[in-house]
Amino acid sequence: MAQNVAQPTATIPVVPAALPLKAIAPWAVFFGILMLILLYFVGAEQGATSVFSGTGVHEWVHDARHLLGFPCH
Repeated sequence: MAQNVAQPTATIPVVPAALPLKAIAPWAVFFGILMLILLYFVGAEQGATSVFSGTGVHEWVHDARHLLGFPCH
């Protein structure tokens, strides 16, 4: 009975293509601004700096405020 034996072959290492900084920068700025807006609504949307009147935004992000350590009571 014949047996097939795998022969070692030379493999070419796969190198991922480098992403240029110019391709990443607009997305990084966009998500950075988005995170700052989210941080504002979770952390400061209440009281004198309030953009929206009432407590609607506060109630929507109430648990997130406590999770991130912002006092609200």
